[in-house]
Amino acid sequence: MRLNLSLSDNPATTLVERAIMEFRSARPVVIDGVAGSALVISVEDLGEDVAAEIDAVAEGHAHLVLPAARLRRLGLDRGGPGRVALPVVDRARVENLALKVDGRIDAPIRPADALDEEALELARLSLVLPAVIVVPLAEGTAIAPSLLRVPGTAVRGYRQAQALGLKIVSRAPVPLEGAPTSEFVVFRGGEGLRDQVAIVVGKPDLAKPVTVRLHSACLTGDLFGSLKCDCGDQLRETVRFMAQNEGGILLYLDQEGRGNGIANKIRAYKLQSQGYDTYDADEVLGFEADQRRFDFAATMLKELGIGTVRLMTNNPEKIAALANAGLEVISDHRVLGRPTAENVSYLAAKRDRAGHYIDLEGMLACSNKD
Repeated sequence: MRLNLSLSDNPATTLVERAIMEFRSARPVVIDGVAGSALVISVEDLGEDVAAEIDAVAEGHAHLVLPAARLRRLGLDRGGPGRVALPVVDRARVENLALKVDGRIDAPIRPADALDEEALELARLSLVLPAVIVVPLAEGTAIAPSLLRVPGTAVRGYRQAQALGLKIVSRAPVPLEGAPTSEFVVFRGGEGLRDQVAIVVGKPDLAKPVTVRLHSACLTGDLFGSLKCDCGDQLRETVRFMAQNEGGILLYLDQEGRGNGIANKIRAYKLQSQGYDTYDADEVLGFEADQRRFDFAATMLKELGIGTVRLMTNNPEKIAALANAGLEVISDHRVLGRPTAENVSYLAAKRDRAGHYIDLEGMLACSNKD
């Protein structure tokens, strides 16, 4: 008997989700691109034994793909990703090129091709370090059934598919301190295999402009009160303001570390402890200034029946994203936390390097008065 059963309405998307889990488990996958196929594996947790296995398979044809941010840290002015040949898959060399703070390029860099970029995108979706080893496969190569194969086009289109497939899966009233009339609405999708939450504070009139905040999850700040950022203060101030001013919608988005994931965020924190600012630390790891997307946040608001918003944010990117998604942003309002000795350089970097609307001097003056 042959069992043919699939409950997936989009098999290609399902393959990407499985590939994400393979990458997060440090296992290789095969990406089938337009011009050929390749075995790809993340450099994160690359052990000597796995490197030796990949080297035996590659027979001198492997290459390492690095994002533009990491190439800039290696001393190259690049606007896009590049690849460096790996005649031998040597773990120490890969680590130097992809991970070392003082790493330097040691061979010519060629532009990445479409399949290389798909491999990098799979790494980003998996929230692992964005550096991958790629082994092109000759046509007709026998591939073991245990190796997952995924179409490159599906990897490229995964984020958009997730945004379009966003749906409400549960909702219930959850009284909060200072905002007893609140409801949590859980959406599935938007960013990988994750859930997003909309907190409806009070009883906002959806026929009028609604106060809205897009808040990216920050485990360290929101939950543990980290002094390195102002996220926890912003979160609680938003809920308090909405509860006292006709209600609103807080979108709590699973985009830890500006979309890099909690593990990479903590890696960046370690670099910050060595003197790097928040953006330079991310660049050392191969990330651009901000990996987040907010198109799915607009979809969440539309699903809740919201078309016109008063946005609580300091980030011009959020304002532009909602407007580009078809929502009317009639005003934007600042939401500020407390400046501390530990976060003042972080706030200054957001202001100076990402254009956030932060009056740091005014915040410090108010803090000193207190």
